Amino acid sequence: MPFVSLTRLRLRSFRYLLPFAWQSHRISRQARRTPGLLTGQVYGDPMRLTFWTATVWENEAAMSGFRGSGAHQAAMPRLGHWCEASVVHWNQPGSEIPEPEIALRRMQAEGRLLRVRHPSPDHTAGKIAADGRPPIRGARLKKTHN
Repeated sequence: MPFVSLTRLRLRSFRYLLPFAWQSHRISRQARRTPGLLTGQVYGDPMRLTFWTATVWENEAAMSGFRGSGAHQAAMPRLGHWCEASVVHWNQPGSEIPEPEIALRRMQAEGRLLRVRHPSPDHTAGKIAADGRPPIRGARLKKTHN
């Protein structure tokens, strides 16, 4: 059964936008080349410094292999300084990317906050996506061959 990984990141400052964009590009390129990726979408609202990813994998092991290697693994220590972060995972019968409103609801209801170095007041209070805004302006991750 396909495995969905949904992340939401909110940068602390515009000063991190360019390095974040570079890391995101590298991570997206890695994801497109990773065996087990079925489909994905990245979303960005740069003016609100909020970014989402939705990826659908053949299984949890494929996603874990991606998460623990390459550009993604290298970027993780920086993200803990640059932003607040939350994640939610689930299995679903199909390989479709969840609709933005469903992504928001699942993140708020089932998501977990990741440890960050500079949590916002909402992050400290355990509020996920307190702004109530679903992901917007998405770009599809197109699978490429190695």
